[in-house]
Amino acid sequence: MSIQLVIIVAYIFVLFGISMYVKRRTANSSGFLFAGRRLTIPLVAANIAGTALGAASTIGVSENAFQFGIAAGWYNVAWAAGAVSMALVAAKKYRELNCTTIPELFERYYDKKGQIVAVIGMITIQLVITSLQYIAGGAILSSLLPDIFSLEGGMITSAIVFIGTTILGGLWSSGLSNILSVSLIYAGICVSTVTIVIRQGGLGTIAAALPAGTDWFGPLGGFGLMTVAGWFAVMMTQTITAQGPVQVACAATNGSVAQKGFLWGALLMLPIGFLCAIMGLAARAVHPDMQATLAMPYMIMGLEPVVSGLTLAALWAADVATACHILLAAGTLFTQDIYKRFFQPGISDAKYTLVNRYAILILGLMTLWLAFNAVGIVRTMMIGLSLTTAFTLVFLFTMFAPKFCRKNSAFYTTVAGILVLVAYQFIPAVRALGHPIYLEWIICLITFFGTYLVDRTPISNFEGIKQEAA
Repeated sequence: MSIQLVIIVAYIFVLFGISMYVKRRTANSSGFLFAGRRLTIPLVAANIAGTALGAASTIGVSENAFQFGIAAGWYNVAWAAGAVSMALVAAKKYRELNCTTIPELFERYYDKKGQIVAVIGMITIQLVITSLQYIAGGAILSSLLPDIFSLEGGMITSAIVFIGTTILGGLWSSGLSNILSVSLIYAGICVSTVTIVIRQGGLGTIAAALPAGTDWFGPLGGFGLMTVAGWFAVMMTQTITAQGPVQVACAATNGSVAQKGFLWGALLMLPIGFLCAIMGLAARAVHPDMQATLAMPYMIMGLEPVVSGLTLAALWAADVATACHILLAAGTLFTQDIYKRFFQPGISDAKYTLVNRYAILILGLMTLWLAFNAVGIVRTMMIGLSLTTAFTLVFLFTMFAPKFCRKNSAFYTTVAGILVLVAYQFIPAVRALGHPIYLEWIICLITFFGTYLVDRTPISNFEGIKQEAA
């Protein structure tokens, strides 16, 4: 049995061990979905950093760097900027509002149809993000143990672990696993990057071996300003209203803890992206014809067995933690905003927790199917996350400028955001305009203020919002 196989099997046992250990804390819905609202600053920071340092921020950054240059590392900086935005604008407010989901907030202040369209859009986002973790997990396992796992087999194995640990341990499991994962990611990525650069003769030698025609080490590389700016726009938009970050904020012990936890989490995100990008460049220098998605795992596998095994297992564990968190978010949205709201409003807490577990199982299988049809880790995520524009716009106006909000604002703005993404996918002329985030903001703003002019019915609890904002 290889050292790498021993390490990955040990990781699986540790992850399930953590889930079993915390299972007693997840007997009720608050413990399962929100860790009893007892997350401390380190746990909030580890949760949001672990959510960020998943597939797109590691394997995806390396994939992009392999094709376009070190500027791919800006993706993680964009994630950090999003966490800072959440800390300064929304984290404290979410915790103080004592809410659970954005659709719940929409129904509280708007209407039922606004809540329905929001939950459909947000579940779609969670499913897209989770599917990407399967792809990255499959890439890691197939590189780590090619005699045992194909890419598809690795994806299926990852799905089993993702779904199983989430069903058992909920947010407590995700939080504790993230502390371990983030620590090992830092150790593994730092050691691996330094070792690879030294082995290849330094950054100068790597740069000399790269193909001409791309500014591999330039601030924008082969991306262009609009692409990099698009990452910042997407991340600073999605972090405020995507269910994953919202659920972490709501699980903090209080508003101040939520705010500080997100700021520390942002700091943890910053360096990893550029280190992963360097590994992508190193792979391009020596293996220019390899599959871009496999660049980072392949380079790490060339190191000593213990170092490579620990690093790739840590990356895989980070994908586990990210996927668990996002799967939990999807289950929360379905159970809270669809099942409980429309099918069984008087459901007992014990049955509500059980339905959450079944929802995670079903949604997890759906995301596995989606994973086999996704193309390009970061590109797919960027398109999916762009849909949060409508939610963020409505949330910000609701909290800070409610006088512009009307009863139908949430519904029409969200529908407009969905239609923009549909048009982007199927109409070439719309796709030619560039990243969908820009068109999302333009159309959603026009729709929001158009609703303000046409609809004269104010939102519910207008005075209460003004008092909360004050």
